[in-house]
Amino acid sequence: MNLYTLNTGFFKLDGGAMFGVVPKTMWQDFNPPDENNMCTWAMRCLLIEDGNRHILIDNGIGNKQDKKFFSYYYLHGEETLDKSLNALGLSKDDITDVFLTHLHFDHCGGSIQWNKDRTGYEPAFKNAVYWSHSDHWKWATEPNPREKASFLKENILPIQESGQLKFISGANDLTDGFELITQNNFHPQIDIALMRGHTDAMMLPVIPYKNTNVVYVADLLPSAAHIPVPYVMAYDTRPLITMTEKKAFLDSALKNNWKFFFEHDSKIECCSLKSTERGIRMENSFRLEEL
Repeated sequence: MNLYTLNTGFFKLDGGAMFGVVPKTMWQDFNPPDENNMCTWAMRCLLIEDGNRHILIDNGIGNKQDKKFFSYYYLHGEETLDKSLNALGLSKDDITDVFLTHLHFDHCGGSIQWNKDRTGYEPAFKNAVYWSHSDHWKWATEPNPREKASFLKENILPIQESGQLKFISGANDLTDGFELITQNNFHPQIDIALMRGHTDAMMLPVIPYKNTNVVYVADLLPSAAHIPVPYVMAYDTRPLITMTEKKAFLDSALKNNWKFFFEHDSKIECCSLKSTERGIRMENSFRLEEL
């Protein structure tokens, strides 16, 4: 098994929204905001190469929304998903599986594209199985008012209409205070941590790699700055549950020497953990290729 970082560019989100109740004076050194209080965030995906499978974890914001939509998020950077795949000698047609941690637009927008004559939509990965969780699919397709703007139907419904959608199933155990799906139908070696605080049934793959486990932490930990338990986004639907899940997840990660892979940290790609008097914190940061 080989893992590769796929960079798809950067966008901006309000710093206060990203750090919740934590005062700006405490987070601004981690991710300095601009004059509009907007901070830069990555949209970093992960590719798993395993035998004849090329598994893509999330796929960024895509490019099918209109200029007004994109103007809210200040997309920038030269990197795209296509460029990152091409650098590995691959294209979207080589992807066999698309694993969607959850269906917020910055994680799944690249799943669907305009068809050739722009009269409708089609899967961007025509040869891939798209993996979601049935609880989360229901949550996203029957959205609550708080999250409705993040669940764009054009990113989601065409996946099911294509016939390429499958739902994760397997043994679902409460492990150290959070749900862990094992022996699943997605991959025999990859466990899936299920989180319900940020949005219902967000999936974090726990990937065995080079004598450790690499965890794609998605929006449980948008950045290394979010490792302290109280650092919870205002976007989270159940912030107290996020804190409980995060504490249990960090304890398990430290005990098992897991390494974190960050989707949104604009500077830090991966990190290890250590125990301190103030709680669990980042030990070392590094690039995935350095592992």
